[in-house]
Amino acid sequence: MAEIKNIGVYTSGGDSPGMNAAIRAVVRTALYYNLEVTGIRRGYEGMITGDLFPMDRKSVANIVQRGGTILKTARSEQFRTPEGRQIAYRQLKRYGVDALVGVGGDGTFTGAKIFSNEFGIPIVGLPGTIDNDLQGTDFTIGYDTAINTVVEAVDKIRDTAESHDRLFIVEVMGRDSGLIALRTGIASGAEAILIPETKNNLDALYHRLEQGRRDKSSKILIVAEGDEAGGAFEIGRLVKEKYPNYDTRVSVLGHMQRGGHPTCMDRVLASRVGVAAVEALLHGHSHEMIGIVNNEISYTPFENAIKHTTEVDSNLLRIVDILSL
Repeated sequence: MAEIKNIGVYTSGGDSPGMNAAIRAVVRTALYYNLEVTGIRRGYEGMITGDLFPMDRKSVANIVQRGGTILKTARSEQFRTPEGRQIAYRQLKRYGVDALVGVGGDGTFTGAKIFSNEFGIPIVGLPGTIDNDLQGTDFTIGYDTAINTVVEAVDKIRDTAESHDRLFIVEVMGRDSGLIALRTGIASGAEAILIPETKNNLDALYHRLEQGRRDKSSKILIVAEGDEAGGAFEIGRLVKEKYPNYDTRVSVLGHMQRGGHPTCMDRVLASRVGVAAVEALLHGHSHEMIGIVNNEISYTPFENAIKHTTEVDSNLLRIVDILSL
């Protein structure tokens, strides 16, 4: 393998809190090992347009606490084509980049795998997504911040729900994964949780509402946006039809879940895998996502990391049933 002298770093796909901490860790670790670092703005699209610039210690000063990503992120249809990837490779060579660290999720790693196979450039990935739906790491960068944001919002909604004796249906992010809904539902004391990984029976939901405590003045239902029964507005419509006596309201938390200052957990996670990414490249790793499993650094081939699990922790589902009485 050719000696690595210049590492390019980029963020791609949806932003997640902690991405800046990961960028900072990659840049400072590379400099620690006397390597050059090149920032790539707007992910694969910036790689194609040549939006690259040298980074130093000052480039990442005072960003560990910031949400979003200083390198920006964008989707790139052109990178999906062989011609687009050829342009991207030429731009990297023009700037002397000979290895890459990409921070993102499924789409980021899929593109990295294809690109590395075509041109032989070493690439490792860092798991940056609030959904926590990647294999090969216990937690993804941004997940802890996102679920804390949701819990804080639901706690505030509960205040209003109790004041007005209302049933609130709260929709959280998770088109393909219900892990945000599952953990925040437990943490916020939700009466029911609907997630895409389970075949939801609306009759079971109705039974839960009917058999719940009659003296409880408020009820919270957490719905993942990808649930098969529909989003919060559809569930709200069905509940209103069946229980017109309920004062039912719907709240969609939306993109507020992506923003905000990253938690300590996300900053430390991002820092650990950022350092490990540079060291992995120096030790010959490529085509792998760097994660943490059982508090140890792990290396997962891209093709395995991007395979979603269709199962959730059955014990967490059991806890929901027990605690929602």
